[in-house]
Amino acid sequence: MTFKKASLCRHFENEVYKRVQEKKINFPVYLSAGQEYVPSSIAQLVHNKKIKPMLFGQHRGHSIYLSFGGDVTQLIDELLGMKSGCTRGMGGSLSISSKKINMFGHEGLMGSNACMGVGACFSSSKPTIVFLGDASVEEDYVLASLSWAAKKELPILFVVEDNNYAVLTKKEDRRDWKAKDVAKAFKLDSYDTQDNPENIFKILKKNIFKKPIFINVHTKRLYWHAGAGEDEKVFGDRLGKEMKYLGKRAVEIDNKIKNRIKKLWQQRLEKL
Repeated sequence: MTFKKASLCRHFENEVYKRVQEKKINFPVYLSAGQEYVPSSIAQLVHNKKIKPMLFGQHRGHSIYLSFGGDVTQLIDELLGMKSGCTRGMGGSLSISSKKINMFGHEGLMGSNACMGVGACFSSSKPTIVFLGDASVEEDYVLASLSWAAKKELPILFVVEDNNYAVLTKKEDRRDWKAKDVAKAFKLDSYDTQDNPENIFKILKKNIFKKPIFINVHTKRLYWHAGAGEDEKVFGDRLGKEMKYLGKRAVEIDNKIKNRIKKLWQQRLEKL
């Protein structure tokens, strides 16, 4: 199931990439291609536990929405600016929300979803997941949010999708500390791992939402920070590795999903 979620996310993003190149989408988009195994693994874990957490994603949120069961057609319509979109065509790529899956849209200030997620979790005591980029962790109000979550022992999970970039600037040029160490200093259960679903499951399966947890997941971004440009060629991304490991059956599933998403995009474009 995790592979299916990841495949869906990848082919959705590839189609978005094409539409930006074709100028069918004329506003900034933030693609999560290459990073899809982070939300898809966590979504599968909470699904197995029959938990429906509140979700606070940031700008690179397409794969979060899709992994946790967001309606594919409504997301396409949103990116095409249609009223039938998940935020009535008003949120675009940045501010994806859905009452059905408890996903709250982002308002644009980098890392502010950490503050909102912590506040919502504190006031409701409901299981909460906050997805951040590795640059967001550098914001002072994000650090304050981590501290508060630890102090109040909230049922919250902070997930850093660590693709090493702040737009085009690498971590080694931005800071000399590790996110895991800073979170640990606030007395959060803190982990650092690769975007391997087995690693993520192993770390989170026992204590998720029992106490505040911080997990920094190293992943790879295939496209630019925004728009339809490619980063330097990336080899060995997680989806490719998993497909090779799972074999022929995975290739068949992947092709089926690819064709379904391509057809769905064509159908919705005809509605314009």
